[in-house]
Amino acid sequence: MLTSLFENLSLFNNPKNIEMIKYFISLTQCPNSIVLDFFSGSATTAHAVMQLNAEDGGNRKFIMVQLPEKTDENSEAYKAGYKNICEIGKERIRRAGKKIFAEYPDSKVDSGFRVLKVDDTNMKDIYYAPSEYKQDNLELFESNIKDDRNNMDLLYGCLLDWGLPLSLPYISEKIENFTVHTYNKGDLIACFDKDVTESLVKEIARRKPLRAIFRDSSFANSSAKINVFEIFKMISPDTDVKVI
Repeated sequence: MLTSLFENLSLFNNPKNIEMIKYFISLTQCPNSIVLDFFSGSATTAHAVMQLNAEDGGNRKFIMVQLPEKTDENSEAYKAGYKNICEIGKERIRRAGKKIFAEYPDSKVDSGFRVLKVDDTNMKDIYYAPSEYKQDNLELFESNIKDDRNNMDLLYGCLLDWGLPLSLPYISEKIENFTVHTYNKGDLIACFDKDVTESLVKEIARRKPLRAIFRDSSFANSSAKINVFEIFKMISPDTDVKVI
């Protein structure tokens, strides 16, 4: 099955048998189960979940866990552009989803997936005693967020902090040229852009999210940051507001 998906390229040694995995999953007799595979490999389990959902109308979900083990430089996988095992698994899920839709055009199989990686905190590790502060290290405090982190890193870090599931839908939209992220229709709304306006804050507050997040550098000064909390107190007092 794996070889046929990749135009007869042999990308992976000894992949799991998809029919066997489908059989194991079906033994649960639960069409809404969450299937976890700690040794994802080529993502056979994800393929089996989607295939079984197409066959019996189930709504199972999968969680695949795999170390980014590098492929051998002399292997067909490496030469085809797959530098680690995770890349093979991700591409298999994409191709398997397309194949299943072609075979079951009326099915409602969800072949979408998100890729998350384990990492350390988004926040900088800066620890100085007051006596150690010097003029030449004040620039370290311009932002408490690591320079290599993007908006998605910040968003999912906040979801983890609040204990929210990572599988729910979200949208990103432009409001006044600012990027605003809405998670699960208002469980959380975040904007990490700089110099946000009062009108943007009011628009977010009018949507009455359960949680709202901004970053410290979103505000020109402390007064602007304090004003955000006051705006939410007036418009959406039940919203939990956080500045990171």
